[in-house]
Amino acid sequence: MLRSGSAFNGFSLEASDGKVGTVSDFLFDDATWQLRWLVVDTGAWLTGRKILIHPSALETPDLAGRAFPVKLTRAQVEGSPEIASDEPVSLQMEHNLYGYYGYDVTWGGGFAGGNGSAVPNAAAVSKGDRHLRSIAEVSGYGIHAIDGDIGHLDRFLIDDDDWTVRYLVVDTATWWLGKHVLVAPSAIKEINWAERFLRLDLTCYKIKGSPVWEQSGIVDRAYEKLLRIYYGLDGAGEPAAPGTAEPEKLHA
Repeated sequence: MLRSGSAFNGFSLEASDGKVGTVSDFLFDDATWQLRWLVVDTGAWLTGRKILIHPSALETPDLAGRAFPVKLTRAQVEGSPEIASDEPVSLQMEHNLYGYYGYDVTWGGGFAGGNGSAVPNAAAVSKGDRHLRSIAEVSGYGIHAIDGDIGHLDRFLIDDDDWTVRYLVVDTATWWLGKHVLVAPSAIKEINWAERFLRLDLTCYKIKGSPVWEQSGIVDRAYEKLLRIYYGLDGAGEPAAPGTAEPEKLHA
């Protein structure tokens, strides 16, 4: 199911022996756009520490109760490696976490260690060490098309079956008033972390001609197929007949 990246913010994380905190952010791999860790606000319990929990530790969420059961104890969370709170998480830091928790570094997504897989997009990443990036920090970055600025990154649409960023929601208010468009991460040509912008390998004309997306809270499979066909994404197939596709609900 597709969900807004902020949908899980504030969800309680319930270990086997009590609450460990609430979800405050996600970290994604800046080469694959796969979500790798949940950032946990532990409140007064572990003040001043940045705690990360891997998605494979999550059980199926209680959406009504806004809670995630977690296959960990409070002691395991408390004993996890220290992570600097004021810098991106490097791959070395991440491997330390994998080692501590005994997680598989080839994990590809899904609740409780599912079998999803990420699509590499290394060409979009600036040269240098890959990092894990904050969804909250990247939201608001400027979006540049080949031939001009089109707006800013409003939010992410996440597939919680494999924990990948499926689409970027672009607010085009400075160029196309009142409109939002969906763009796949594969369209990103460059990410400039220092100057806070993403450059797309698309023209303004191409983006403006994409299938209209209304912020109704629903992305159905028929619309997604039309979008993928329009942008020439792999595996698009033929669009479903109107009214036959099961909708995927988005939660802001």
